[in-house]
Amino acid sequence: MAIYKLQVQDDVASPDVWRDVKADDGLLYTFARESDAREKLAILFPVLVKLEQFHADRKRTRVVIMNPYADLDEEKEQ
Repeated sequence: MAIYKLQVQDDVASPDVWRDVKADDGLLYTFARESDAREKLAILFPVLVKLEQFHADRKRTRVVIMNPYADLDEEKEQ
């Protein structure tokens, strides 16, 4: 099962630099469902998400899989 996290790009001048989005307690926001992650991203960064939807700005938010090989790892363990 994949676990998703949120990332945002703060500096437009550095398009390769992304940071993980953390809660007030310093822990990463993590989600079992991609749709839940995208919903939280829209709540935390509504302006950036809307700009991306209308292609008014380049992509500065994203939802990524924390371990894209998790399913393969689970199969190996079985």
